[in-house]
Amino acid sequence: MSATATLTVLFAPDVRADGTAVLFAADVARATIYAFELPAEAAAAAGAEVHVEQLGTKVASLLGVERADAVIRGIAVHPVSHAVYLSVARGRGAEAGPVIVRAGTDGELGVVEVDDLPVTSFELDDAPSTDDERMDVWLDGIDPATQQREIHGVTLSFAQIPAARSTITGLAWADGTLFVAGLSNEEFSSRLRRIAYPFDGSATETSVEIFHVDHGKYETQSPIRALTSFDGGAGILASYTCTPLVHFSVDELRGEGLVRGRTVAELGPMNQPFSLVSYDRDGEEFLLVSNTRHPLLKIPAAAVRSQGALTDPLSEDHQSRGVPREELDHPGVTWMASLDRDSVVVVQKDDDETHLRTLRAGVL
Repeated sequence: MSATATLTVLFAPDVRADGTAVLFAADVARATIYAFELPAEAAAAAGAEVHVEQLGTKVASLLGVERADAVIRGIAVHPVSHAVYLSVARGRGAEAGPVIVRAGTDGELGVVEVDDLPVTSFELDDAPSTDDERMDVWLDGIDPATQQREIHGVTLSFAQIPAARSTITGLAWADGTLFVAGLSNEEFSSRLRRIAYPFDGSATETSVEIFHVDHGKYETQSPIRALTSFDGGAGILASYTCTPLVHFSVDELRGEGLVRGRTVAELGPMNQPFSLVSYDRDGEEFLLVSNTRHPLLKIPAAAVRSQGALTDPLSEDHQSRGVPREELDHPGVTWMASLDRDSVVVVQKDDDETHLRTLRAGVL
C-alpha cells in the first residue's frame, strides 16, 4: 500500500474451508483494491460484544502519535471472530499513512502487519488523474483543508478535495461480488464498479445517475458516500451528501450505459453520511444511517422496497421525503458495521474522545 493511502475496509462474508478470511482494503492514492488473506481466528463466543472505551487515545498510544493524528476512517468486522478491524490514518490529508488496527472481543488492540500477509490486488482503470481539475466536497471535518462555513444559517465543516481523492468512497459485497463506489475519469463521473473475486483483471463499470431531492435535479457527478447490499444481494442501497437514499438493482449494473437509481428518501440537507448498515429486530429488517449533522436514523427495510421513485424537489409539506425514518438517541455515532444480524458495532464520539461500542437490536 502507498504511504499516502486512505483505506476503506470490508470483509468478504464467507471464510474458506481452512478458516482464511479475506479483508479488502482500498488504497485511494493508488486506485487499487487489496485482498489480504488473514489466518483463521477462533470463533466468537455466543453473545460476545466489542467495547473499547477511550478508543482514540488508545489507538494513538499504540501508534506512537498525538491523539489528533490518529484518525479512524472506517471499520469492518471479522465474520468468525467478530474482531473489529479499523482503518486508521496516521496523520491527516493526502500525506496520511495507512494503518489497520484490530480490536478483539477482549478489548485488546493490535496493529495488523499486512506486509506479512498473502495478498492479491486489483487496480482501477477509470480513476481521475491527479491533474483532474474537478473537485469534490467533504463535510466530515477530517481533511486539514476543512473550514467552517455558514450556509443558510448552518455552520458546516467544509473542504474542497481533488476528485482523485474520491476515486473510492465505499465498498459493499452483493450477489457474490465486490462493489466499489466513487468517482471516475468519465463525464458522468459517479460510478459503481463490480469486481469478481478472486481478481481476474476484469471489472464491470457503470455510471450511475440519481434524482437529488434537495437539489431538485438529476445528478451524475456526486459520488456515493455510503452503501450496503440489500434484499439478499439483489440490490445496493446507497446514500449521498445532502442526503438522498437511493436503491440500485444489481441486475442493471452491467456497464451498459447510464443507470438511474430509485431515490427512496431525502434524509436531510447539509449533511454527509458516514455509514449505512442493516440489522434485524423482532423478525423485521431495519437500516441505520449515521451522519455528520443529523441524528442516527432508523429506516424499515420494507418501506424501502415499496417506496416509489422520488422525482419532485423537496417541498414544505415534506411529500418528497420518502420512506419513514426514526431518529435514535445515540449521539455521536460515525462509522458502523454489522457485528451479527442483531447487533451493530459503532465508533461513537463523546466530547473530544471516541469509543468502540456494540449496540444490540433491543436499543435500536
